[in-house]
Amino acid sequence: MALGTTAAAIRASASPAVHLRLTRRGRVVLTSLAAIPLVIGALVFAINGGSAVATGQVASTSFDYVTVEPGQSLWQVAESVAPSADIRDVVADIVHLNRLESTNLQPGQKIAIPTQYSH
Repeated sequence: MALGTTAAAIRASASPAVHLRLTRRGRVVLTSLAAIPLVIGALVFAINGGSAVATGQVASTSFDYVTVEPGQSLWQVAESVAPSADIRDVVADIVHLNRLESTNLQPGQKIAIPTQYSH
């Protein structure tokens, strides 16, 4: 009988399996705890993001302009405004600044000159 009582004592001391049930209040608490970092992050982003608001003011950059003469090409304009620079770079900068679709110019057309080539 000593063997039978030992087995019964071991079975009695083993804790029974506990089924954990999450109540409605527990779900609310866990959801709230998970949402708090998200809310804090959104507030920090909203507070710090306000410094990049546009003011609606236009930057005051002024350019020198060249009026195209009859028969004058963009390459000739580029060479006249920056004779010591690489003409290919000057042409590319003028095309980019003026948003030209091609290098063809019309007589009387006003072309903005990038500030690094202005005198």
